[in-house]
Amino acid sequence: MTSIVPAEAVSGPAGQTGRAGQREPHGLPGPAGDDDGAPGPSPAPLAPRARLFPSLAAVYRAQLSRARVARIPLLFVATFQSIGIMVLMRGVVDGGSEARAVVAGSSVLVVAFVALNLLAQYFGQLRAGGGLDHYATLPVPPAAVVLGAAGAYASFTVPGTIVTAVTGSMLFGLPMTHLWVLVAVIPLSGAALAGLGAALGLLAPRQELATLLGQLGMSAALLLGVLPAARLPEPIGWARDLLPSTYGVEALSRSFDAHPDWAVVALDLAVCAVVGVLSLAVATWAYRRAAVR
Repeated sequence: MTSIVPAEAVSGPAGQTGRAGQREPHGLPGPAGDDDGAPGPSPAPLAPRARLFPSLAAVYRAQLSRARVARIPLLFVATFQSIGIMVLMRGVVDGGSEARAVVAGSSVLVVAFVALNLLAQYFGQLRAGGGLDHYATLPVPPAAVVLGAAGAYASFTVPGTIVTAVTGSMLFGLPMTHLWVLVAVIPLSGAALAGLGAALGLLAPRQELATLLGQLGMSAALLLGVLPAARLPEPIGWARDLLPSTYGVEALSRSFDAHPDWAVVALDLAVCAVVGVLSLAVATWAYRRAAVR
């Protein structure tokens, strides 16, 4: 029987076939990457990496919002704990330099409880639960994650530290004229302690160990910061000098004098700032190390 389908419909013009497994018609490129076809479209360029300060602000707001909901009971516990310590010490210390040391150490202890202890637990839990993988996929610098979380936890301690300092001043009869020094003591001590807490949480191989290290760090801040330095044995006094919060305690303690030596106060705050920068740098390195594993 004679076919009524034109030959060109089967074989195509110029003798080319249009069936699968046969040659493609002229003018139609093959799949991208084939030797006979034209090259495929080039991939779109990636978006530029986020800058440090906008990323830092975003992480800070997110962490502060989270801490405001979840950490208010713990902040109350930290403040109540520090005030309770001052009440106990009131029966042992009457006044003078020892009273100033107790009030300053108890105030900074609120910062240690939140910025060191809770931040060590947070990063330990984040590492154990795989939360670091989420941050690692974001186009943000590692320093923004560490600094944002540390800043949020340090900021969260402001109300409790102020309440503790005012209560201690009233309890021991100390002047409150120079309590504005807390404006510098809280962020600098918070940076130093938060960097240490983040580093402990990120370097600990297990979440339970991160919690233990955070508790030990807060206990060190309690024993070495609240107790008057003159009553500590000399070897323990050396360990006190290595604690990041010590210089914030010393600066706040000197501000209770009738005529503070502001040069020495500024020196203590400068040392606290340097320690804070170093501890945050170590925490950033620990974050990079934990994120790539």
